Amino acid sequence: MSCDRKDVAALNMGTHKKLVEGILIESALIGKTILEKHIEDIDSISNLIITAYKCGGNVLLCGNGGSAADAQHIAAELVGKFNLERRPFPAIALTTNSSTLTAIANDYGYKKVFSRQVEAFATTKDVVIGISTTGNSVNVVEAIKKASSMGVATVGLSGCGGGILASIVDIALIVPSRNIPRVQEAHILIGHIICEIVEKELVGV
Repeated sequence: MSCDRKDVAALNMGTHKKLVEGILIESALIGKTILEKHIEDIDSISNLIITAYKCGGNVLLCGNGGSAADAQHIAAELVGKFNLERRPFPAIALTTNSSTLTAIANDYGYKKVFSRQVEAFATTKDVVIGISTTGNSVNVVEAIKKASSMGVATVGLSGCGGGILASIVDIALIVPSRNIPRVQEAHILIGHIICEIVEKELVGV
């Protein structure tokens, strides 16, 4: 078999078309279901965050793996900017301080890496957002439980039926899929929509 790039490209041309089509169709159908069934959830989450910011609060986010990346991505959009020039909105991804994460994991176990930070940073003006594709990530669940015990508003972004997370948050948005990559894609789409709503509402555009 030739390893020349041109030969390999010619050999593979069109072989992945059905796979690509299937993924895009599945993703589009998930988006359509969110459009039909979850617009109110997106609006409610956005309003919760808007209220927090108007009252001087903060947004704290947590998740593992791809969901950790989503937490950091959403926090970056809020602190930096999404589309509009405006003041920074305070948001913290609880996934970013490696010294804090490893110290807590070493001393208290990995399940406490987020809840310990919630206890340290959260106030009743804030919103804590837990992101878990299955809804069963123990450390995310623990963070939400801690926030709830402190009287802090909570949001859960999940899939796969919602898991434990959906049953313990104030607002749950369950992506209608059990395909983890599609759930993650939907989560960042939802995050972007929320950021755009929050920004436009608070900037007044």
